[in-house]
Amino acid sequence: MLTGLDVIFTILSIAEFIIGVLGNVFIGLANCSEWVKNRKISVADFILTCLAISRISQLLVSLFESLIMGLSLHLHSVYTLAKLLTLLWRITNHLTIWLAACLSIFYLLKIAYFSHPLFLWLKLRLNRVIPVIFLFSLFILIFDFLLLETFNDFFLNIYIVDKSNLTLCIDESKTQYVKTLILLSLTCFFPIVLSLTSLLLLFLSLVRHIRNLQLNSMSSRDSSTEAHKRAIRMVISFFFLFIVHFFSVQVANWILMLWNNKFAKFAMLAVYIFPSGHPFVLIVGNSKLRQTILKVLWHLKKLLKTRKSVTDLQLDFPECFQR
Repeated sequence: MLTGLDVIFTILSIAEFIIGVLGNVFIGLANCSEWVKNRKISVADFILTCLAISRISQLLVSLFESLIMGLSLHLHSVYTLAKLLTLLWRITNHLTIWLAACLSIFYLLKIAYFSHPLFLWLKLRLNRVIPVIFLFSLFILIFDFLLLETFNDFFLNIYIVDKSNLTLCIDESKTQYVKTLILLSLTCFFPIVLSLTSLLLLFLSLVRHIRNLQLNSMSSRDSSTEAHKRAIRMVISFFFLFIVHFFSVQVANWILMLWNNKFAKFAMLAVYIFPSGHPFVLIVGNSKLRQTILKVLWHLKKLLKTRKSVTDLQLDFPECFQR
């Protein structure tokens, strides 16, 4: 029997899913059409396209998980499905986080400037550095799979036991369970560090650039300064949304395992914020995507006006005919 809370949770999950899919589909279609038209694609557009695809997949998996929770299905009856969804969610979440981190590194190497030889070496090999970092993330994904299998075993043993033995089972498995959950959380440590480092270096590069302009008595509102500021805003938005996403996932895991899945539903809604909200930040921050969406909105507005005019004409036609 569905409660009012279940219905509200399901409706909000579907709404967040639709919003996120619209933003990611727009990014994917805009970049793919540009790719087909020019027969080439930049590194940034390629990362954005892969990021959009991974987020659409992540939103689909999250929606299925939300429907399972919203319909209050018992985990034991859908354990195989839940295990598959958990695996798919970890894959899509891993790809999404690392692709966003690669985008932050791309902004750093493309816009910032430091005279250090290592930075110059990385900057000159930008098109090779990003794929190498992404390949490194795939090795971490293998380690993540091994931890996930252990986590799923704990989840089954703790959740489907008889209620009379639930406390005893949790107490016996508590130490090992905490270690597994912490290790699963640490797989996000590297992209967090990379994004935070990119943000700090971009800010430092901006400060040095403005200082050099002031020493040369030049205006601080040049193209490089604006590019630094846009990149910093993009990385900050990603970092903030990712922190919200990370803590929401951790809270949902703890609540779902130790208390009741009804409380975990509120945390699950916050999990949608990162894959659903970040695409619109990217659209606003990317001049090409921003111009494309403005053109699309202008054409939609023009189409609606045309249809309205045709409808009004059809309504007025019978009156004119009668006269």
